[in-house]
Amino acid sequence: MSVMQDLAGRTAVVTGATRGLGRAIATRLAEAGAAIVAIDLPGLIGDVPPDWRGIGLDLLDESAGPALAAAASSCDAVDILVANAGVVPPWRGVAELDRAEWTQVMTINTWAVAETLGAFAPCLALSPRASAILMASINGYRAHPKQVLYTASKHAVIGIMRSAALDLGTQGIRVNALAPGPIATDALLSRIEARSASGDTAPDDALRALAEETALGRMATAEDVANVAHFLASDASAGMTGSVFPVEAGLP
Repeated sequence: MSVMQDLAGRTAVVTGATRGLGRAIATRLAEAGAAIVAIDLPGLIGDVPPDWRGIGLDLLDESAGPALAAAASSCDAVDILVANAGVVPPWRGVAELDRAEWTQVMTINTWAVAETLGAFAPCLALSPRASAILMASINGYRAHPKQVLYTASKHAVIGIMRSAALDLGTQGIRVNALAPGPIATDALLSRIEARSASGDTAPDDALRALAEETALGRMATAEDVANVAHFLASDASAGMTGSVFPVEAGLP
């Protein structure tokens, strides 16, 4: 491993760390030497490795703010923050939107990202090489049919990132965003299988079609996303802030 990407002695806080991209990112940072503070739902946090510190909290709950502040106050300096927790709502066209669903998704995908970053900003300011990484999506700068809510939430994450990079840059804190394309996580596979059960494309055909859209002829993987997160967390990206980093195997 390059010395520039060695994270030994650093502390990384990762939300949504027990599953999917959050788990892949936390694992990659741990392999690079970082001590991991994993934040996820109370019912899931028991699944983290024994050498990670697990904090169970629901970012949708009104008590999440004080809980995040308490978690931050117990961490001392934090070198890396990955605000990964989020949800993907069912696909709906603009004429079929649901107000309660909109509020819930925006709370977890945008408010919780900003709230998490704000809670840990004082801890990040104590590190001489602080890096915050916010989980956006290719839907943060493009759109697909029947994805109004998800697209709006991920556009908002990019706005949060760009403003926070300006707010926190004077304290030496870098803020960037990851923008994955389709990744074959359990969450995506379950959605594809559900659509297939309703008469849509068979799962293997749907995955093949997604792969064929890319320049590389394959879907990006959770490992690909974790590798870019590692880069952004490390000194190798020390001059980078306020930017969006797509990980989508070259979608047109």
